[in-house]
Order: sequence, then C-alpha cells, then structure tokens
Amino acid sequence: EDVKKFLKNIHYKVKDCGTDSEESVDYPNIGKKVAKDVAKEKCFGILICGSGIGMSIVANKVKGIRAALCHDENTAEVARKHNNSNILCLGSRVLEDGDAKRIVKRYLETEFSDEERHKRRVDEIKDIECSS
Repeated sequence: EDVKKFLKNIHYKVKDCGTDSEESVDYPNIGKKVAKDVAKEKCFGILICGSGIGMSIVANKVKGIRAALCHDENTAEVARKHNNSNILCLGSRVLEDGDAKRIVKRYLETEFSDEERHKRRVDEIKDIECSS
C-alpha cells in the first residue's frame, strides 16, 4: 500500500492487480497477470510478495519479461541499466518501507544503457525466453 501511494505521489499511473487484505492468496495468479500486462502494454511492473522470490520466478515465465528481485538501490539500478528489467520484484518481509521506496525510485529513474554489450546480452536473453 505504501509503495502504491508513493508512486501516485510522484505522478505515476498505478494499476493495482493485487490483494486488498491480509488473507493468504495464490501469488502466481497475480504475478502472471501483471507480467502479461507488462509484456503486452510495454510498461513497468512492480511485484511484491513476502520474499520477492516467488513473484520473480512467476514473472520470468512470461515471454518478454525480465523481472529482477532487488534488495537495494544498487541492484535496482543495475537491473535497469544492464538488464533492461521491466518488472521490479520486492520482498515485503525483508525490506523496510523506506528502503522499498528508495529502491522503486532508483529503478524508475534509471535508463537502460546504450552500451553495445548490454544490448547484445538482453537480445541473447530474448532468444532463450519461454512462452507463456
């Protein structure tokens, strides 16, 4: 909820595909929906679960997705700059709220590098992607 408010406060359009309760949910259904939306709409997604691991596994099953589990601002920057990540995954049980906001901010502020080696590697990843 706090990340969603943060995004709205910095003027990002937010489409909430998650749960609105503390009840246990089957996160693969949410992760799959977000990943398919991101692949189709060519936008960014943010997936949050307890550790972030499950969501990153689910999202990366969808063709066109490069989901990155980030635990600090540096990994968020590298995920965008070197890997052209289009989904940020976070662990709600392993991050403090302020940390999550700083990670999201860095992720969204970072552009993909125009260095040839990074472009080449992202193209190589595309060649081995699985279909959904």
